[in-house]
Formats: sequence, C-alpha cells, structure tokens
Amino acid sequence: MTIPVALTIAGSDSSGGAGIQADLKTFAALGVYGASAVTALTAQNTTCVLGIHEVPADFVTAQIDAVFADLDVKAVKIGMVAQRATIAAIAAALARWSPEHVVLDPVMVATSGDHLLASDAVASLRSELIPRASLITPNLPEAAALLEQPVATSEGEIASQGERLLALGCRAVLIKGGHGQGSESIDYLFDGGRTIVLAAPRIATKNTHGTGCSLSSAIAAGLAKGEDLETAVRVAKAWISAAIAAADRLDVGRGHGPVHHFHRFY
Repeated sequence: MTIPVALTIAGSDSSGGAGIQADLKTFAALGVYGASAVTALTAQNTTCVLGIHEVPADFVTAQIDAVFADLDVKAVKIGMVAQRATIAAIAAALARWSPEHVVLDPVMVATSGDHLLASDAVASLRSELIPRASLITPNLPEAAALLEQPVATSEGEIASQGERLLALGCRAVLIKGGHGQGSESIDYLFDGGRTIVLAAPRIATKNTHGTGCSLSSAIAAGLAKGEDLETAVRVAKAWISAAIAAADRLDVGRGHGPVHHFHRFY
C-alpha cells in the first residue's frame, strides 16, 4: 500500500505529550506516515519545562533535506522553532523543496506557561515563515503576540486579527478559541474570502497538554491525505475534541496531562 507522508519540524517533548511526539502520534492515529526534523530538545514533564537545548540550524537543515530527498512528503507541519537561525534554515528548506501544504503552529508558550520561542525570533517568524504557510494556527494569545496587540475578547476583534494575520502573507488562518470563555470552544477559519466558525463543547479537563500541536498535525494529516483545507480543519477539530474528551481516561503525570491520541483504538 502507498501511505501518505507528513513531516513535522518541531521540538521534542521528553514527557511525550506535545511537540514531535504528539505530532507523530497524531499522524499514526489518522493513517499517515510521520517523518520528523527536531529543532530543539526539551527537558519537560506535565508540570513545567526544565530546560531547552537548541539543535544547530545546519543540522535542522540536514534532517529536512534527508527526508525530502527520499520521502514523498505531502504536507509539512511546523511547531516549535526556538531561534532565529532555525527559522531561517526552515524557510530556506521550504523554498528549496516547495511542499504543497505547510501548516505553521506558532508555538510560543507551553501549556505549563513556559516560553518556547526567543523574543527576538518573533519578527523572523512573521517575516520568514508565515508568508510560506498554507495555514497558520495561533491560539488567541499567540495571534495577539504576532500582531503586538491585546488578546481579542470579541468576535469582531478576532475577525480583525484574522484579517491582519492574512495580510502577513499566509493563505489561511485558524484562530483557536481554547483560551476563550463560554460553554463552547470556538475556532475561526479565515481564508481570504470567507470566515468559517467551528464550535465544539468546551470540555472540563486539565489534561490538555499538546492540544495545539496535535490539532495542527491532524490538519496536516488531512491535507496529506488529499482533503481540502476546510474538510481537513473540520475533521481535525472533531478528532481533537474527542481526544480531549477522552484525556481523563489516561492517568499520566501530576500536571496538565496529555490528550488521548489513540482514543479510537483503546
């Protein structure tokens, strides 16, 4: 059989709930073969990030080139990029290999609250990676940080930020509402011509470690399988909602535990 291939370019989570580990679990759960290029090693668990060891940018390049030279990559997911040199290396690799689908999750802060992106790298993220993305998937605080604005608190403010993010050069924006209030978690998909509102019941659980990583990877998996963007986002939203709902079936760690990537299987 021929299986679609997706590449994740992100940081490693030693506790297994987020980053590269969550991405590969997501790809596997959704029937996609996952390859990876590690941008940073983190010493972390469900309560905190204890340390970050950045992978040299030239070795990030070597990993990406090795994968593209051999595997038929249908979609790329980009997560934690850590530093400016890594951003430049990834941007150059995307220009060199021209993947059809690039999902960029602008990871800045871990679920525990620890910062994962150097402050001087935000401008590089805006100028070098966002214009190369098919879709960016910021949560409300990340969207605000990218635009140097306060966090949006109304649908009108979210729509305004979505349009401003589109103006940075990406093809589409998904602003995630998990940090919002109310009984529903509402995401907004902007593709330059329309706004699609995606609502799901807000689930009362502390086990949300890796949610953003997993959602963006699920979208990339759908694109790798040939789904159009709206379908990929809708399917991924339903899948991650079910993974969050099943998270309490797992008993992992003392802090924000992981979502249940394999809820369909056990």
